[in-house]
Amino acid sequence: MTPLPGRPVRGSTTGRPVMALLDLLGRRWALRILWELRDSALTFRALQQRCDGVSSSVLATRLRELAEADLADHSGDGYALTEQGRSLFGTLVELDAWASRWRPRQPS
Repeated sequence: MTPLPGRPVRGSTTGRPVMALLDLLGRRWALRILWELRDSALTFRALQQRCDGVSSSVLATRLRELAEADLADHSGDGYALTEQGRSLFGTLVELDAWASRWRPRQPS
């Protein structure tokens, strides 16, 4: 079942929105798919190639989950981010910038 706010998800029986999002994004290939869709729509085959040959069954499952979560959708041009997906991607870019500056404390 696709993790969505209000549904029980990994780490939250109440389906807190942030926990639902982290559960969804923590699934294999989900973040990579969002990343590859950042610039333009891609066909299933093109997306599969950009994702280093992810299996077609896993890709289809992730695309279905991302569509149910209204983050990606299929149109005549292929798969693309929805408005919500583009908004999330902007937040992920900020998170990526933070992660690039992240320096865990060294043990003493």
